[in-house]
Amino acid sequence: MRIIALFNLKPEISPDEYLAFARTLDLPTVNTLPSVDSFRIFKSTGLLFSEEPSPYSYIEILDINDMDQFGTDAATPQMQEIAAKFQGMADVIFIGTEEITA
Repeated sequence: MRIIALFNLKPEISPDEYLAFARTLDLPTVNTLPSVDSFRIFKSTGLLFSEEPSPYSYIEILDINDMDQFGTDAATPQMQEIAAKFQGMADVIFIGTEEITA
């Protein structure tokens, strides 16, 4: 399963503060979880072929190899602390996806 998170930072959170958290804690920790094949964060640059800004400033993509294990991994005290810090920094929606193949 691929999980996509779309989010904007809360007004009181600076991009530098978020990037420090993402680079030093969130990315390295989540990428070591047994249930996660890949965790990447992207900064949006705008709407394609438009001068309009994106409605979301950041996008996270998590490739999960085992949702049951992911639930176990997410329930650890370390991940609960990281998730709480993230929720305090961002207004986020999480989208679960399923790939369509030919």
